[in-house]
Amino acid sequence: MKLWSILGNSQKLDGGAMFGNAPRAMWERWVKVDAQNRIDLACRALLASPLNGKTVLFETGIGTFFPPDLRARYGVVEDRHVLLDSLAQVGFCHEDIDVVVLSHLHFDHVGGLLAPWAEGRAPQLLFPNATFVVGAKHWQRALQPHPRDRASFIPELPGLLQASGRLELVDGDHSQALGDAVRFHHSDGHTPGLMLAEIVGPARGDGPPQGGVVFCADLIPGRPWMHVPITMGYDRNAECLIDEKRAFLEDMLARDVRLFFTHDAECALAQVARDDKGRFGPGWTRPELRGLPLAA
Repeated sequence: MKLWSILGNSQKLDGGAMFGNAPRAMWERWVKVDAQNRIDLACRALLASPLNGKTVLFETGIGTFFPPDLRARYGVVEDRHVLLDSLAQVGFCHEDIDVVVLSHLHFDHVGGLLAPWAEGRAPQLLFPNATFVVGAKHWQRALQPHPRDRASFIPELPGLLQASGRLELVDGDHSQALGDAVRFHHSDGHTPGLMLAEIVGPARGDGPPQGGVVFCADLIPGRPWMHVPITMGYDRNAECLIDEKRAFLEDMLARDVRLFFTHDAECALAQVARDDKGRFGPGWTRPELRGLPLAA
């Protein structure tokens, strides 16, 4: 099996919102900031093939489903559907995808499911041959969002996913579509029912599997957020997220599972490390993946 990092449309968002209650004097050391207080964010997907005999895409980024005024409001940089171009560059198209795994249904993670915006045209679902894997708990949140995050959802998307006949809702740690090849970790700090998909590495003797890759979604959007106290203003429960993140990083470090980042503008993959003061951070990193074997 091989892995590719697939860039979607990029964003520029307010740095203060992305770093919660951390002061700018701290976070501006970690990322570049423009005159409007915005930082660069990737919307990066992970492609794995063959995984359980299938071609699997983990998330789809923000895409270009917004009309021009909303695209500007949310800092979407490009006006073309970058994800489709990125898939083509590595020899795939959206029709080739057998499974799309969605950590949650906020628009910056699922907008790429939709065709580009066109005047007078209703939203159209791409990926005609894919099973869409979504957490059952988060599905309920998407159907009845809280006023705090209602704007983060695409109102038409749940209906389109249901009408496809290819929606799988996941209650436990595995899905029917991917079996034991992918293990799901669950988190509620950012949004109820967030699913973190771990591509399971090989077993080592009698111990647990090691050396896999986990899609960190918005639990850990990029390297700066590996520091446990750092959260986003968008997180629904920062204290819950911090506790979840600490336990998650302990587990990934113990099993040598590498972290795949969706929003880090410069880094796709990182090893978990911990310094002599017990603080988590990246060890070795890779800016992109181009057909990387899982065990590499």
